[in-house]
Amino acid sequence: MNTLQRLRTPTLRLVNMGTETGVVANSIQNKLQTALEATHLEVINESYMHNVPKGAETHFKVVVVSDKFDGLALIKRHRLVNDILKEELKNGVHALSIVAKTTKQWDESEKIVESSPSCRGGFGK
Repeated sequence: MNTLQRLRTPTLRLVNMGTETGVVANSIQNKLQTALEATHLEVINESYMHNVPKGAETHFKVVVVSDKFDGLALIKRHRLVNDILKEELKNGVHALSIVAKTTKQWDESEKIVESSPSCRGGFGK
């Protein structure tokens, strides 16, 4: 594999604090990868940070890098991701944090995604 091929090989990562990756996380990864042809994709299950049953798949952060975001404002990128994942959002995914960058933006960044804040328990607690 030459250097150019390595650079174009998508980086895919599912992150789950449990022992197994869940059905919802896999669905999110497959849909985003297929629709956006992501060059970098992280699906992070953050459910463990919230008051949900062990093994829940209700809170996610996605880091998605795609050339299909070129020329799109950030709000349009988020709407696109939300549209791709509309079934998951209707059926149990309670929260979705999105980091959506073009390949150029990602390459020029430090490639560090900040941790999500701790859950405050809802209702302003």
